Amino acid sequence: MFDSSLDAGARALVEKLRSNTALIGVIGLGYVGLPLSLAFAEAGAKVLGFDVDPEKARTLNAGASYLKHIGEARVAGLVADGVFSATAELDRLAEPDALLICVPTPLTSHQEPDLSFVEATASAIAKRLRRGQIVVLESTTYPGTTREVVLPMLEQSGLTCGRDFWLAYSPEREDPGNLDFSTSRIPKVVGADDPQSGAIAVALYESFAPKVVPVSSAAVAEAVKITENIFRSVNIALVNELKGVYGAMGIDIWEVIDAAKTKPFGFMPFYPGPGLGGHCIPIDPFYLTWKAREFNVHTRFIELAGQINSAMPERVVEALAKALDMRFKKGLNGARILMMGMAYKKNVDDTRESPALRLIELIEARGASADFYDPYVAIIPPTREHPTLAGRASIEWAPAQIESYDAALIATDHDRVDYAALVECARLIVDTRNACARAGVVSEKIIPA
Repeated sequence: MFDSSLDAGARALVEKLRSNTALIGVIGLGYVGLPLSLAFAEAGAKVLGFDVDPEKARTLNAGASYLKHIGEARVAGLVADGVFSATAELDRLAEPDALLICVPTPLTSHQEPDLSFVEATASAIAKRLRRGQIVVLESTTYPGTTREVVLPMLEQSGLTCGRDFWLAYSPEREDPGNLDFSTSRIPKVVGADDPQSGAIAVALYESFAPKVVPVSSAAVAEAVKITENIFRSVNIALVNELKGVYGAMGIDIWEVIDAAKTKPFGFMPFYPGPGLGGHCIPIDPFYLTWKAREFNVHTRFIELAGQINSAMPERVVEALAKALDMRFKKGLNGARILMMGMAYKKNVDDTRESPALRLIELIEARGASADFYDPYVAIIPPTREHPTLAGRASIEWAPAQIESYDAALIATDHDRVDYAALVECARLIVDTRNACARAGVVSEKIIPA
């Protein structure tokens, strides 16, 4: 798709990328940036990771990992081989030949895009940008961000895109904890607004990606990522709504989905839950709805899905209150609740936008107390949305302690939980993930929600 007639500078960078002699810089060493850095390093490139948190850099340079789904042996081996290192010194941004931006793109309190991390990063790069570098934005954002926000900031350096430096967008597709699809096994979409930037970006990702999919512009690539996440949001909202409908009819939504997914065409299984979590699906659709207003287009379907998913924690708490009343003739006020799981998805330590955080707040607002057990999350980290929960620690797994709670609420279905033991010890279990049934555990104590 991109023009192969490169000028001398672009051709030289492509040759460095293809020969693995280019230095790759990854800015933001979180759930996206760190696995991306390791994928490049494992493919033979030399990688310099950047993060504003000096402690992260120290941890990585010591061969350790702060993400539980990324093994320390993996990091230690690459550090020992001299192909991966990390720094908090932004003055070193001039060193890499390629700079990949992997910083957060949250929402403001008014549900509008917060591009402050992207803007701060672009400003830092612009102060040190040199000829011959390519910059790639990977952070999820609305279509037009690369051209309208990042490009003007980089050109404040006095350099011209497409001639002195190059710019592209390639959406991150990270799925923490997914053993089937690691970073190096997921195709990379690449979009750029000039042919040379596109050709260089393709060469950049060809070093580790099983397939590179070029599209006609950065905006198209940005739209690809937004579309992927809206697709999940809408379909999860659908099954969340169906859960309520079928539940009123006495029909198990999980049994329905398991049977429906045997159809070899025309159906894809999605599963209900206590609400959406993670950095992408609860946030990204609002980036598009915000941008659409600029064009006087209304995104009613997307917004409705967001409303349904956002309301799930309240529905779960109502189901918990009803279960307590039916079983013990008492409501939430004064009850002791054990939250099973704090991460937003199973088998990871990622609590970003986790519905479990909102569930604790709702439960305690009703006069109950809430503790949690999570084999992956020892302490709730600070968040902008739930500051009062920061620092709370997981309880230890002890049958006698579990028996002291009025109910256990399964918010995250970690595989490392002994659900048979939980059912044996707990007085009442409200299961939002069908975890007990999938573990083969059946009991009158279990209430689906």
